Amino acid sequence: MRILLIGYGKMGQTIERLAVAKGHEIVGALTVHDADKLASYTADQVDVAIEFTSPDAAVGNILTCFEKKIPVVVGTTGWLEHLGQVKGKCQELQGTLFYASNFSVGVNLFFHFNEYIANKMRQYPEYAVEVKEIHHVHKLDKPSGTALTIADGILKNYPEKQGWINDTSSEPDLLGIVSEREGEVVGTHIVKYTSENDTFELHHVAHTREGFASGALLAAEWLPGRQGIYGMTDLLQL
Repeated sequence: MRILLIGYGKMGQTIERLAVAKGHEIVGALTVHDADKLASYTADQVDVAIEFTSPDAAVGNILTCFEKKIPVVVGTTGWLEHLGQVKGKCQELQGTLFYASNFSVGVNLFFHFNEYIANKMRQYPEYAVEVKEIHHVHKLDKPSGTALTIADGILKNYPEKQGWINDTSSEPDLLGIVSEREGEVVGTHIVKYTSENDTFELHHVAHTREGFASGALLAAEWLPGRQGIYGMTDLLQL
């Protein structure tokens, strides 16, 4: 399979290493300095693009891929306020997009169990719920995209909550998301339920970036030949 890497930071380089080891061809690796070259690629040259850049660049890259009929897997977070625009363009141009806040198989199982637990825990209002995420100091968005997906899974089961704040919350109608940036932490996410009597947590710790990279590569292998917008629930059939 011919893969175009859009973004060549630590994640892009890890994906390249894993892809080459599996026999795939990397037809290009675009850095922030040569992102304008994306428009020079066509579907005749590229089977799928994998995009890990920055929130301010992601939407433009996605739309260019739609215009060029190149299926694109997007791991950049922090751009979802533009999702409506992207969905509209995807339908208009018959594009193909696979996006996820996190490509780790373990994290997506975490999402699944998080919703199940939230549905059960709402029956016990004596337990207060909070989300915490810890990432490396280079991460640009806060809260993390993964934390926002976790929050969405909780909020859909707590209709009395009106939203979230990026801090601890003492308000019953707001879910607190605590964000910490520390060293080179790959990614830790915690959902904590606390009562006067006890506390229990749903906890995920990423040890390396390879789990994210291998999941993105799995999505890239799955995507060609499809049209529309997909995510990890489609890939993993959750």
